[in-house]
Amino acid sequence: MDLSIRSFKESDLPALYEICLKTGDSGKDASSIYNDPKLLGHFYAAPYAILKTKLVYILAKDDVPIGYIIGTDDSQEFFRITEEKWFPQLRRQYSLPNGTDNSPDARIIRLIHKGHVPRPELLSYPAHLHIDILPEGQGKGMGRKLIEVFKNKLIEMNVTALHLEVGKRNTDAIKFYEKVGFNLIKEFEYSMAFGVKL
Repeated sequence: MDLSIRSFKESDLPALYEICLKTGDSGKDASSIYNDPKLLGHFYAAPYAILKTKLVYILAKDDVPIGYIIGTDDSQEFFRITEEKWFPQLRRQYSLPNGTDNSPDARIIRLIHKGHVPRPELLSYPAHLHIDILPEGQGKGMGRKLIEVFKNKLIEMNVTALHLEVGKRNTDAIKFYEKVGFNLIKEFEYSMAFGVKL
C-alpha cells in the first residue's frame, strides 16, 4: 500500500464529498444519517476545494483519495467569499426547513442558510482547517504529516496562527489535536476550539 500526500486535483472533488460523509458522525460513517449524501460536503469540504484550492492536500492510497486536509489562510475573507460565491446557489437549491424539522439534513440546510458566523474568540487565529481521514489511512502517522504540510504552507504565506473546531463527542480527534500541539482556546456548547501559533 503506497500512501502519499499530494495537491488537490479537480477530479478529487467527488472523493472529498464521500470522505466528508464517511467521517461526518464524529469521525465515523454518517452515510445512514443523512438523506442527501452531499449536504455535509456542501458545507464542510467543497467550498475549500473550489475557492481555496492551494490549501487543499489529499492523502492518497495508490493515488486514490482516502483523506484530506483543507482550510484557509484568512477565515474572515473566506467567510466573505462563501457568502458571495458559494452559499447563494445552495440556498436556492435547498429551501429553509420548517421549524419542526429537526432532522440531520435540516440542521445542515440551516447552517447553509445561516452561513459562517465568525467567533470573536478566534479572530487572533486567522487561519483554520478541517482534516478527515478514512479508517484505512488512520493510525499511520499521516494525520500528523498532513498537519505539518498545511502548517508549513501557512508559514510560507506569513500566517501567524491557526485554529480548528471539533465536536465534543469526537474524543479521538480531540486527543489527536492535543498530541500534535494544538491548545484549547475556548469550549462552546457542542464544540471545542483549538489553536496553535505558527
